[in-house]
Amino acid sequence: MVPTLIGRIQTRVFLLATVGAIVTLLIVPVLPGPAVGLGALYAAAFSVLATIAVLGVCWEFVYHFLMQFRWEKDWPTLFGLVTLLPEGLLVFYLLRSEVLSFIDPVPSAGAFWTHFLVVWMCVWLVANGPMRVPFIRWRFRGGRVL
Repeated sequence: MVPTLIGRIQTRVFLLATVGAIVTLLIVPVLPGPAVGLGALYAAAFSVLATIAVLGVCWEFVYHFLMQFRWEKDWPTLFGLVTLLPEGLLVFYLLRSEVLSFIDPVPSAGAFWTHFLVVWMCVWLVANGPMRVPFIRWRFRGGRVL
């Protein structure tokens, strides 16, 4: 079964809220960055994670439009992995151009990319593997979690 648009959105938000949050909790203390309190670093990291979730929902509409030109109306698994490039570059650009002024302190480039790539890889791996065990009907319901 091909995941539907609402199924992909639900899966993305669910995985970022669970797997992404757990990975963020674990990785923030070891990220390179400014010498500020751990609370401020966590606040910035979770703000970045929330931004990625919100912009990711917008990206799903773009991906859905692009999929309509494919014969099977779906992405190959590798495309799902490679989509980290445009999504990461957009969030990084928005951080650097101070559009996301509510994120303070702004993470360094190394901290942002380390956090983004580790969270992305963990979410992608869970979506393409272990997600199918506890949610056995997930793929038969078009990727919907609820």
